[in-house]
Amino acid sequence: MEYRIRTCEERDLPVLIDLCAKHAAYEKADFDPQDKEILLKAALFAEKPSLYCLFVEIDENVVGYASYTFDYSTWSAATFLHLDCLFLDECYRGFGIGEAMLLHIKEIAKVKGCCNVQWQTPVFNERAIKFYKRIGGQSKDKVRFTMTV
Repeated sequence: MEYRIRTCEERDLPVLIDLCAKHAAYEKADFDPQDKEILLKAALFAEKPSLYCLFVEIDENVVGYASYTFDYSTWSAATFLHLDCLFLDECYRGFGIGEAMLLHIKEIAKVKGCCNVQWQTPVFNERAIKFYKRIGGQSKDKVRFTMTV
């Protein structure tokens, strides 16, 4: 299967929002598209972006995305790449595209001098956990908390 990994462009924002909604549904999470285009535009396309995003295209159709940020680890005393989202439409899973996306992300982290790549997935997403372990990901059990402000 031929595909292309490319950087998300401003014209892609409606597609990104649609993919975010699909991703949230897959992870059994709430998603409200209200103001997302304005907010994502500000994060992705600012002079100093706070968010980065890659798309996967097949026959000029976007079938998945990966979004990431750069953060700093006190314990490592180094910058790491935080993979915020990785999502492929279900019919495109199992063809090596997710692995290619992660290798692409890993190369970005290497070029940027990051100490590692970190991400998370829900505990019920057994298929993703198996995939991440197969490609060399190491898990650390933690409980994630959020606090609304």
